[in-house]
Amino acid sequence: MAEEKYLYGAAVQGIQGFIFQTNKLRDIVGASELVEEICTTKFASLVSGKELAYKEAKKYLKADKNAILFAAGNVKYIFETKEACEKVARVFPKEISEFAPGITVSQAVVKMEGKFEKFEDAVNELEKRLRTQRNKPMKSQTLGMMGILRSRQTGLPVVSKLNDSGNDELIDSATWAKLYEFSRKENKVRKKTTLKLCQKAFVKENDDKKIKAEQVAFDIEKITQNNDWIAVIHADGNGLGQIVQKIGKNEEKFKEFSQLLDEATTLSAVKAYEAVKGDFNNSEIIPIRPIVLGGDDLTVVCRADLALKYTETFIKEFENQTKEKLEKIITENKVFEKGDIKDRLTACAGIAYVKSSYPFYYAYELAEALCTTAKKDAKAGLDGELPKSCLMFHKVQDSFTEDWSAIVKRELMPQENISFEFGPYYIGDAKDNRWTLKELMEKAKALEGKEGNAVKSHLRNWMSLLHDNPAMAVQKLKRLCAILDDGSEAKKKLKNLVEKVTDKSVIRNEKEVYPVYDILAVHTINNQKTK
Repeated sequence: MAEEKYLYGAAVQGIQGFIFQTNKLRDIVGASELVEEICTTKFASLVSGKELAYKEAKKYLKADKNAILFAAGNVKYIFETKEACEKVARVFPKEISEFAPGITVSQAVVKMEGKFEKFEDAVNELEKRLRTQRNKPMKSQTLGMMGILRSRQTGLPVVSKLNDSGNDELIDSATWAKLYEFSRKENKVRKKTTLKLCQKAFVKENDDKKIKAEQVAFDIEKITQNNDWIAVIHADGNGLGQIVQKIGKNEEKFKEFSQLLDEATTLSAVKAYEAVKGDFNNSEIIPIRPIVLGGDDLTVVCRADLALKYTETFIKEFENQTKEKLEKIITENKVFEKGDIKDRLTACAGIAYVKSSYPFYYAYELAEALCTTAKKDAKAGLDGELPKSCLMFHKVQDSFTEDWSAIVKRELMPQENISFEFGPYYIGDAKDNRWTLKELMEKAKALEGKEGNAVKSHLRNWMSLLHDNPAMAVQKLKRLCAILDDGSEAKKKLKNLVEKVTDKSVIRNEKEVYPVYDILAVHTINNQKTK
């Protein structure tokens, strides 16, 4: 008689809405840590039957051969008895709704017998059932009657009144869970330190160094420096689906891959932090705050001038770490049989540059849309090959909250046949007529100094004229090149720069595309001083 097995799956719903419910950084990182603990601490404690701390829970799940996946709001676990599976399925959603009000959990179970005896078939059926469960509306645990006092931040019913720093704070149940905890030792309510994600993103796993609360930003104003610009970064791996298709039929390989991928992503974030650390060593506060870090996903809020270097390093390290940790799995299973890259994963990223007062939720949505656009460009023209790593960014100039396609039409297309949407920028070798990120940074650097600033003003004027008077824009460009044509080496370099960034020969989708918008955006973010 075949051994009885049940493949259990759980997926957290509404993560984005829960995390970005308010525009307060402390609330956002508190929500992120709750999500992180759902598929680690809470699930491990339930399965093991004892209360486990975060590190203990991760250690327990890594050692448990039945724990297949426990990251990024997703859980996959094989139960060996029906009773154990039923207990978790019955209790887990209730525990999570109490632990993180506003979060709902979709669950599904597949009995591994008959046509679902193979792990691969069971996983496919489980995903199908989870998608069905996600479409079923769940009753909200945070709704209240119309006459109830509501939080000014979220509009949800107030459940607690706390005196924080001398001010009475009226908060709803979700905000309470994000910000506060009850200390049994002290027998009182206290604010959470929310340092788990920072420790994970800044320090190697076996390092004894501890991130202290006084080093970490709890308010977005603590992240900014010379100006009010911040960056929301969202990075995502390429080729994950192809790997899962190849190794998803074996639970041991699938678990090994999932753990190694998580380790590679986490170590890449640590390396990215170390790369930019020298740019803020004199600062009392670390101007970087991780929001999501798990699987092949990374979402970070940071000081704007650090974003490109941080993201570039993360992507390079992601390639290096996945080659080191996953090369054997990838090559043995012949995941990528075409193309030049066959022994690692690549990644794409989107960076939304916004003012610190801009709504976080819309900034995250824009970063995600930019990442998707970068992926689409990297995949174009490929047939089963692994796309190259690249990134896309945009500096939000106004208070409109629109999707990316609307922003392109309104801000980046002065004429029907002209576009300033020049990205994405590739981390290694660029494809077609794209640029590498290194090329972009060199052009932005060339605009520094007195003469560079003068050229910058002329280029801004030229861009404005393209909207209203293209013929005059042509004359403006000729005049600028004539001014720079005085024989000096410095002006000769600037003239070459101007000719390069206003070159009409780059045609995409029947439009002339120019990099000048992106160059000026990078220059401004890195050099502007408004405070």
